[in-house]
Amino acid sequence: MRKEPEKKRMPAAQKHSLYLVEDHPVTREGLARLINFEPDLHVCGQAGSSAQALADIPAAKPSLVLVDISLAGTSGIELIKDIVARHPVLPVLVLSTHDETLYAERALRAGAKGYIMKYESTGEVMRAIRKVLRGGIYLSERMEERLLGRVAVGRPAVSGSDVERLSDRELEVFTLLGQGQSTAQISAVLHISGSTVATHRAHIMEKLQLEHSRELVRRAVAWVQTQEF
Repeated sequence: MRKEPEKKRMPAAQKHSLYLVEDHPVTREGLARLINFEPDLHVCGQAGSSAQALADIPAAKPSLVLVDISLAGTSGIELIKDIVARHPVLPVLVLSTHDETLYAERALRAGAKGYIMKYESTGEVMRAIRKVLRGGIYLSERMEERLLGRVAVGRPAVSGSDVERLSDRELEVFTLLGQGQSTAQISAVLHISGSTVATHRAHIMEKLQLEHSRELVRRAVAWVQTQEF
C-alpha cells in the first residue's frame, strides 16, 4: 500500500515580543493578558520601575517597550531617554493616563514612537502597538492636528498651560512637589543635589510667575490632583 507523503507543517507565525513598564501591578497584569490574547503579540517581560526595566531589557530582547509616564523613582520620559540611548533601534510607545497635550510632544522629543491614552479601546491600543512595530509613529488625531498646526504657523512648542513651559526635569520636580516630597526627598529620588533641586524650584517659580514657595507647593498639589485619574 502506497504511503501518502507527509504534509509539511507550516511554521507558527512569529509573534512580536513586548516589554511592559507600568508601576500598578493590576493594570500591568491586565494589559499583559490582553496582549497575550493577540495572535501576533506576546509579553516577554514586565517591570514596575525604570531600574528594573533597564536591567531586564537586554536579556528580554523585546520588539517594543510599552511605557507609562508615572513610574516609581523617575518619570517615563527619563526612561525613554535611557532606553533610546542604550538601544537606539528599540521602539518605545507610551500608554498613559496623563494628558497627551502636555506629555505626547515631550515623549516624542525623548525618542518615543507614539503616545496613546489609557482610556482608548483595547482595539485602538493594539492598533497603536502594531503601527509602531511597523515603523510608524502613533498619535491621536487631535495631537496630530495640534502638532501640524504649530508647524503650519511656525509657533514654538509652547501653548495653553504655562506648565508646558517647564523643562522635562522641572516638570519632574514640580510633580514630586505636588506629591508632597521635600527637597531632600526629591534629591534622593532624582539623584541630584539639594542645590540643583533649589535651582529647579527657582526656575519653575519664574516660569509660573509665582513669588513665594508656598504658592509653588499649592500650585503643584493642585496640578497633580488634576493629573490623577
